[in-house]
Amino acid sequence: MLKHLLLSASLLLLFVTGCSRDKEEEQEAPPPAAAESQPQPSSFTCQDCHPHQLDEHHALACTACHGGQDVSASAEEAHTDLVSRPAHPDFMTTSCGPCHAEQVSGSHVSLHFTNANEVNTLRRAFGAEHDLERADDIPVTETPTTPLELLDDLLRRRCLRCHISYDGDNYAETLRGVGCAACHLEYSGGSLQSHAFVRRTPDQQCLHCHNSNFVGADYYGRFEHDFHWDYRTPYQPDGREAPRPYGVEYRQLARDVHQEAGLACIDCHPGSGLMSATPQTISCKECHAFAASATSRPALAEVDGAVLFTTPTRSYPVPQMRHAAHQQYGDKATCTACHAQWTFGDTGTHLFRQDAELYDDWEALNIQGSYEVEREIEANLYEEGYPYPFMSDKLTGKGYFGLWHKGFELRRWEFPLICRDEQERLTTCRPILDLHLTWVNSDEEVIFDNAEPARAPAHGLLPYTPHTIGKAGAFFKNRLQSNSRLLEQPLYLEKGPGLNPAMEESP
Repeated sequence: MLKHLLLSASLLLLFVTGCSRDKEEEQEAPPPAAAESQPQPSSFTCQDCHPHQLDEHHALACTACHGGQDVSASAEEAHTDLVSRPAHPDFMTTSCGPCHAEQVSGSHVSLHFTNANEVNTLRRAFGAEHDLERADDIPVTETPTTPLELLDDLLRRRCLRCHISYDGDNYAETLRGVGCAACHLEYSGGSLQSHAFVRRTPDQQCLHCHNSNFVGADYYGRFEHDFHWDYRTPYQPDGREAPRPYGVEYRQLARDVHQEAGLACIDCHPGSGLMSATPQTISCKECHAFAASATSRPALAEVDGAVLFTTPTRSYPVPQMRHAAHQQYGDKATCTACHAQWTFGDTGTHLFRQDAELYDDWEALNIQGSYEVEREIEANLYEEGYPYPFMSDKLTGKGYFGLWHKGFELRRWEFPLICRDEQERLTTCRPILDLHLTWVNSDEEVIFDNAEPARAPAHGLLPYTPHTIGKAGAFFKNRLQSNSRLLEQPLYLEKGPGLNPAMEESP
């Protein structure tokens, strides 16, 4: 019995001791190895968050142009004194100027920068007695009292969407950089494609501004649809909504022969001209009457009896002016009078400023090529809407009361209309000044009703240069004679006192 008790006690002691040892070993054993955590950097560089590839000529530190702090522990610290858009006109002198002083100083006075021709042509027609040096000088008038003041509000908030200070409407092919970057940084699909600056600007960059029924779109044979939904084609054969890369769908017409041959915009409009006070373009005769033009352009040369125009990508044979009509008409007609295949014909352009919350009438016209107008109409018709109609100033970004709508009496491409320019030559024209301005205030009172230019030529027609060149065809004489009714009237804009002679070119 005692033997059994001693055995039981021994087993119990062994059990208890074993359990205690197990617990001891469990407590003393090191914890399982934790997964190694990734080392967290104590500081970041610009490239850690913004991995952009620069071109060889701009292999600079990010802070050289953008300011800020290159090595920082947080985004807030990195963005101290940051210049997000150093190419903007407000900063381009200090950001781009140190290396590109000549180009920047020339750009500040170029017509692409100032928009002086377009602005002064319109302001002069509405009674302005003096020209402005640049679009930035357009007065800000929130409550217009004259048609000219109403026009100024229109220019700043609706028309200057292609001004170099504005980064474009929120459509796939209208968003772009500002300042120098507008031409020299590639955007596509609504976003920046590369931080590598391009010297030879591709046509796609030009079309960010030169779209809609604006010269440049016609070079590619594009004619914008009317705004009303009855005249658009919002659906494709497969049922999908048609793309609107420029805000409004467009019809595909005949392209310019130079585009079909492969010439880019800058082959005739080089950067040296676009970035200077005096535009420098290659005239038709300079290429097509090479022997008589005595040009010094290195792009042109006579090789084995043929005239060649050479670009960085290829050489193009240039037909010479040998037809008898060229001698017959001489300087009596411009080249486009016979060689333009079609022209823009937007007749009766109506601009309507709406301060009252009247949106139902615009449902069928909600697509207007202006993202601000489109979103305002859609939000107030189908969503919660905005508190009041407003639109931003494209020069400053500040929003003001009132929304500018647009419409046309007739929008069709036309057989070229012929008028006389300031040199009395027969040339192509379009109803640029067939404008009508209306303003309804917030109390639904009509302040201005169809205000028209006080000093405009007949039918609002002004000479312009369509980029739709092709063969003149067998009936070119009929084209000139069929417009004899228009030729009886002086169709160039009358000049007023005190105008700047440097601004008297037709747009």
